[in-house]
Amino acid sequence: MPTPLDIDSFLQGSGPILDVRSPGEFHQGHIPGAVSFPLFSDDERAQVGTCYKQVGRGAAVELGFDIAGPKCGEFIRAAKALAPPRSDPSRPRHLRLHCWRGGMRSGGLGWILELAGFTVQTLTGGYKAYRRWVRDTLATPKPILVLGGMTGSGKTLILQELAVLGQSVLDLEALANHRGSSFGALLLPPQPSTEHYENLLADQWVTFPCDRPIWLEAESRRVGTCRIPDELFKQIDGAPAVEVVRSLDERLDLLVDIYGEASLDGLVEATERIRKRLGGDRTQAAVQHIQAGNLRAACAIILDYYDRAYRHDLERRRRVIPQVDMSHLSTAASARLLADKLPHLLSPGCCP
Repeated sequence: MPTPLDIDSFLQGSGPILDVRSPGEFHQGHIPGAVSFPLFSDDERAQVGTCYKQVGRGAAVELGFDIAGPKCGEFIRAAKALAPPRSDPSRPRHLRLHCWRGGMRSGGLGWILELAGFTVQTLTGGYKAYRRWVRDTLATPKPILVLGGMTGSGKTLILQELAVLGQSVLDLEALANHRGSSFGALLLPPQPSTEHYENLLADQWVTFPCDRPIWLEAESRRVGTCRIPDELFKQIDGAPAVEVVRSLDERLDLLVDIYGEASLDGLVEATERIRKRLGGDRTQAAVQHIQAGNLRAACAIILDYYDRAYRHDLERRRRVIPQVDMSHLSTAASARLLADKLPHLLSPGCCP
């Protein structure tokens, strides 16, 4: 029989993680690195669930075997492809399985795979237990340093260089596939669900030591459609911060470099989304510049709105943060400067 494991033992175990929930459940959110290995399709799962509610557990189990039984050979062959034989035949091939609550689906499929020669471990409490682990993990307090700055200051690029220098970095935008503004989704893959975004955050958060600061970018509660969970946002909101300062020309250069390959239609649509805040006349002027191929002039108009919004947010929160002028510095030099200033940035009273 499969061996049940608690969440920590399961995550630290060996062998591929097979998520036996339906494809729709997997798409909504899953353990990072897990492989979708559905016992039932979405429609089949709905049939079994309806049978369970209307007729009872016994009838649902029978229906489940009727559906899954003919697939057993397929399941075994797929598992062998994921966990091929070891060079030493005496060593077992490990698989980790889970479903929603660690019940019938993972247990039934685990039994089949054990008969086929695999060593199978299942997650006690299933994906539901994993989701509790995610929230607990993100609530674990750790030191944070927030990197602020106006749009186009190159904060994301600096974070990437800080990571190269060995600093702990949590890139909130990269995990969300979004740059955080109305234009943030351009040229990027689709965003994950908020549920899976939380999973990705926890997957990285747990790896950071508790005695070293974690750099991340100042964000609102939402990064596109992804919502930063309260457990983490509260830590970010109270953390010390530093503001990157660059000249307007440098910021415009960076924005043109980032969005220069975006479609004109995409740029216009993103501009129209902030029409109420940008104002009708400025929106029309920015759109005309975009359609004429003058992205730099359009960005100059749009930056005026984002700069005012940035300052208004600081004033609303009554927060003053130290500034570091990085004008004319390369991204690598900017990261080294911040790393050198780290002891001062963490000193008591440096930041409110």
